Amino acid sequence: QVQLVESGGGLVQAGGSLGLSCTASGSTGSLNVMGWYRQAPGKQRELVARIRRDGITNYADSVKGRFTISRDYAKDTVYLQMNSLKLEDTAVYYCNADWRSYALPGTYWGQGTQVTVSS
Repeated sequence: QVQLVESGGGLVQAGGSLGLSCTASGSTGSLNVMGWYRQAPGKQRELVARIRRDGITNYADSVKGRFTISRDYAKDTVYLQMNSLKLEDTAVYYCNADWRSYALPGTYWGQGTQVTVSS
């Protein structure tokens, strides 16, 4: 089993920046992909960004050039740096992980952290 604990999030003005982090614990040696999904009110949960153990990343088109995902393998932690935030980035952001590199989404979920972008 793997537990994911997120931190960061909060309220930020449009155009501002915010960082999220997620640390995995438990059977982390098997983890391959870690990433972030988000869910806005009334919408489906969607992929934001993911990073595989080999360093390959994927981003949603809506965040390319603004968000950066990174990973500290020694700390079993994944980060999401969000710049140039827009109102439409407002959502609950969930950390996600799996032992399979192709998993979309992965098996394990964090509890979610709220990101609110104000005008």
